[in-house]
Amino acid sequence: MQDFTAGGISATPNKTQTTGNPKTDELIKQLVCEWECTKSCELIEEMIITALKMGRDRTTTADLKLFNRSLKELRYAARVFTPYRHVHKVVVFGSARTKATEPEAVAAEEFARRMHEDLGYMTITGGGDGIMGAAQRGAGRENSFGLNIRLPFEQKANETIHGDQKLINFNYFFTRKLNFVKETHAVALFPGGFGTMDEGFEVLTLMQTGKARIIPVVMVDRHDGTYWKTWIHFLEEHLLRLGLVSDDDFSLFKVCASVDEAVAEIAQFYKNFNSYRWVGQKMVIRVQRRLTDKAIELINAAFDDILDGNRITQGVALHEEANEPDILELPRLVMVPKRKNFGRFRKLIDAINAAETVQ
Repeated sequence: MQDFTAGGISATPNKTQTTGNPKTDELIKQLVCEWECTKSCELIEEMIITALKMGRDRTTTADLKLFNRSLKELRYAARVFTPYRHVHKVVVFGSARTKATEPEAVAAEEFARRMHEDLGYMTITGGGDGIMGAAQRGAGRENSFGLNIRLPFEQKANETIHGDQKLINFNYFFTRKLNFVKETHAVALFPGGFGTMDEGFEVLTLMQTGKARIIPVVMVDRHDGTYWKTWIHFLEEHLLRLGLVSDDDFSLFKVCASVDEAVAEIAQFYKNFNSYRWVGQKMVIRVQRRLTDKAIELINAAFDDILDGNRITQGVALHEEANEPDILELPRLVMVPKRKNFGRFRKLIDAINAAETVQ
């Protein structure tokens, strides 16, 4: 199970839907049962009810086509990714116009190759040429996913992923973008245009607002390149200086001077940290190894500003986490934090990874 909101969806109040007609509700239950639904059947029932309500609402044909095709795209993408859910993945964004011989493309190819050889990651790209094609050459066809987009002009997949079963063609940018965020464990941005900026700011916004789980985001350039240095200068001068973002927001990403630094940054993020999940108001952090009592004490002191008088405690999995059996045995850090500054949450993860553990 992988919830890109880290349990945020489950924590949102949700009133169970019905049609208002007990006979119809029972027919829907029977239909779902006959189709051999084995888990979360109530969600399948609610989707059917929502579809029926759209018909009763006289939803326009244009909207129905949009909703219908979106759901089909999301279902198909989920089927493609499902066999690989146990494998960590990194999304690589960057310009489709970069030539294969340019230093940025060479760096992207090396990065994807290193991510697989050193850390065992698969690579996800938009499926096009340029930086995307370079990254997929580095990762290799068997370790690649391509999330292509249908455009008014021809948008062919790169030669590495073309014809592969892990190439998914999307009609809508929003369904494609959702899968980029939903299926990855890290993001790497190389120099690019509007699309690269769009994807980068999308990921940062989702993390900054707590709508997506915090993952490592690295910016990589050619050797001695100025692309991301210029970008950082813009953020500092026109966002931070005007109070439109905070200092802590800069903790959500890292500009890396080399491929080595980018790979090391992602590896460090998962050194001891595994994942986290919201259970009601509790933030449950799963770690590979227990922290020492002294480390817990130091972390509580350092992050008192986000704990609102509470303390981080160490324990075992909560009963609400029973639907994630693969990680039930991992130690837990449990706290009730203020959900206002997710940049500080990233710093907390860094502190956990640097903390002393029980031998």
